[in-house]
Amino acid sequence: MAGRALSFGVKAEAYERFRPGYPVELVDMVLTYADQPVRTALEIGAGTGKATRLFAQRGVTVTATDPDGAMLAELVKHVPANVRTVQAAFEDLRPAGRYDLVYVAAALHWTNPEGRWSRMAALLEPGGVVASFGGPVQLADPAVADAVSAARAPFLDSDEVPSPDGMPPEADMQWPGTELQRSQWFTDVQQIVIGRRLTMTAAGYVGHLSTVSAYLELPALVQEQVFSQITQVLPEHVEIVADIIVHLARRSREQ
Repeated sequence: MAGRALSFGVKAEAYERFRPGYPVELVDMVLTYADQPVRTALEIGAGTGKATRLFAQRGVTVTATDPDGAMLAELVKHVPANVRTVQAAFEDLRPAGRYDLVYVAAALHWTNPEGRWSRMAALLEPGGVVASFGGPVQLADPAVADAVSAARAPFLDSDEVPSPDGMPPEADMQWPGTELQRSQWFTDVQQIVIGRRLTMTAAGYVGHLSTVSAYLELPALVQEQVFSQITQVLPEHVEIVADIIVHLARRSREQ
């Protein structure tokens, strides 16, 4: 998993170009849940800043962290001046103070589970908010999804990142909400789903796949082969389901 977590930098520009961004609705949801002014935020695994720019545009002073320097180099091209960057993994962060908000966009599963929530709590002011959000990008048409799966099969069994705690997709509470509910450090755990359907060109969808860690681990020649096979079975445009699963929790004031 560690290798996959650090595989994205070679595709930083493609990540910025092909990965879907986040809606303003998401920022509104987090700030409303906070129910108090959010002046400072720490972002874990910021990538190219898809979420960073939205919070910064709302006047939040964001410290964006990522272990990959290439991703941060791309990030600074797209974010306002009130964003500070730190190249570091979550486990290596040594912040000077605490934040009103710590958020993670589609990156929490790359962090070390040991001590995850005590470390997260240490970054937050009492009553501060942790927000984790993301979700798989899936083809909406089952027939197209089956064709892509068959085209991919000779090269790769699956391109998904499994749920860290094995929670099935139909469960009422998904990870990391399941962990947050068990943590002594957090209260008022909420899970909210923002439904999204997007349309991509076939080339755009393959571009998105080129930023997925399972493909990035393949040798370059094999990547070319699998993307060629997938392209052959895609229609000109594809509809994708890109729901955002949001988990919110509040740092306990009693800890």
